[in-house]
Order: sequence, then structure tokens, then C-alpha cells
Amino acid sequence: MDRKYNLNELALMTGFTTRTLRNYLTQGLLNGEKENGAWMFTAKELDRFFSEPFVKEGLRIKRNSVVFDFLAERTKTAGRTCVILDIPGSVEKENDISAFFCGQMRNASDTVFTFESDKGVSRVILSGAADQVEKILKAYYSR
Repeated sequence: MDRKYNLNELALMTGFTTRTLRNYLTQGLLNGEKENGAWMFTAKELDRFFSEPFVKEGLRIKRNSVVFDFLAERTKTAGRTCVILDIPGSVEKENDISAFFCGQMRNASDTVFTFESDKGVSRVILSGAADQVEKILKAYYSR
């Protein structure tokens, strides 16, 4: 069975709030189905959503803001890092990558994550406490 994503996971990947995503559902920009009272989305539905020009531009702005916010913060009080990973692969690999990082973010309170897939390349951006980002990367590369 294909993996499905819930509204909170979609919010993690995109940087959009759950409220914004619910508005997109109402407007028909985002399609999904309710399962046990929770919105769920297939990879195919997300691909269609991510390819909408209006959404694509919003995602670009959100991704860039993660990097720009990191660069603009001059008074860091602890070790911080920002990492951009470009990982080539198939649709199945893209689903595995997004699922892995969504799972990792449940335990990373001081880390921001965005995910994008375009033309067979998954882009993951992680920004936050250096020890948390390092732990996530080690877990990814050791699997």
C-alpha cells in the first residue's frame, strides 16, 4: 500500500500552517480524503498540489526563508546549522525520504524541515540546533 501523509506531516514538509492547508482544501488546490476524521494525502495528490503554480511559488518562498532566516540570524547563542541535501532517485525513494524526515521531526523540537521533489531529485532543507541536525543526518545515512 502506498504511504499516505497526514495534514501535520504536510505542514512540516511545506512550511505552510495547517490552517493554510485547510484553506487550500476548501479552495480545491489540495485534494485528500478523511480517514478516521483526519485528512490523508497520497503521494500522487501531493505531486499534483506541489505542481500548482500558486503553490509552487509559495513553497519556493518558504524554502528560501528557512535559509535566509538562518543567514540573517547574527546573534546565535548555540551551535546552529543549515543543510541542503539534493538526493536523486525514483518516486519510491522520494516517498521514503519524505517519510523518514517527517518521522525524525517528531523528536526535533529545535529544527526546521522542508521537502521538495522535482524532476527525480528530492531536496531536503534542515535548519536548527547543530546536534539535532547532525543526529538526523547520521540516522539518515546509517539506514
